[in-house]
Amino acid sequence: MQSVEITEPGCDRPCWRRNTPFWGVHVAAVIGPLWIGWSWAAFAWLAGGYAVRMFAITAGFHRYFAHRTYKTSRAFQFVLALVAMSAAQQGPLWWAAHHRRHHKHSDAPGDVHSPRQRGFVWSHLGWILGMRHTRTDFARVQDLARYPELRFLNRFDAELVVASCVLLYLIGGPLALVWGGFVPLVLTWHATFCINSLAHVWGRRRYATTDDSRNNFVLALLTLGEGWHNNHHHYQRSARQGFFWWEVDISYYVLKLLERLHIVWDVKGVPLHVRDELPAPGDPALASGTQT
Repeated sequence: MQSVEITEPGCDRPCWRRNTPFWGVHVAAVIGPLWIGWSWAAFAWLAGGYAVRMFAITAGFHRYFAHRTYKTSRAFQFVLALVAMSAAQQGPLWWAAHHRRHHKHSDAPGDVHSPRQRGFVWSHLGWILGMRHTRTDFARVQDLARYPELRFLNRFDAELVVASCVLLYLIGGPLALVWGGFVPLVLTWHATFCINSLAHVWGRRRYATTDDSRNNFVLALLTLGEGWHNNHHHYQRSARQGFFWWEVDISYYVLKLLERLHIVWDVKGVPLHVRDELPAPGDPALASGTQT
């Protein structure tokens, strides 16, 4: 497969001018609340803005576009992608292509964001600040690239983020823009980045995968279920990443609700023989007979 990476000298160095909006949002997320102040309305905007963005990334970009772990209509597919655009993590094709590459080369030299290969800072955010990985590898997402509406979203990702911020301002003024926009946006960024970085260095390993993926309860709560990362790397085809009842996976619960409403269907679970395959000694899963 032909590489679409930019390989010129210095392509891994942070492009400060290009990333000015990224750092600007961080500044706004710190200064804005000092100006606007705190209230229950601010809390509602923060909680809603974070939950909607995180679900759209976890259940949309990750479990649907990257892994196709359930099915839905073309209309709801577009809705998932459009809502996920407000999380400012580039387009659905770019996101899915890089994530599929990550799984193919997880923690090996071809991995785009491995702590093992390039260090923690690189895996957390360094890889997105340079020029090397800015292009979309359409060869990895031919199943998605056949939809013109997804190609449109992928092309105009920056404009759509700006449009979402303008919409927030029109709906709720500065309060909505700061507490429903800038603050949850930064929190969603770094919670997502933690799955690339912390989830490969902090936690416990139930399954002997070839990478360093780990399960982490704290990260699972922060990311609506993505913290069960070792489970996910053990079996990527499941929409459920918390394999056992005590492994909280909010994104999966919402997907099951949407399945009952016939908005999504064929939500894939975890076969028992896969779930119970060689858990590490001392893991509480050994004593569980829970069905998935």
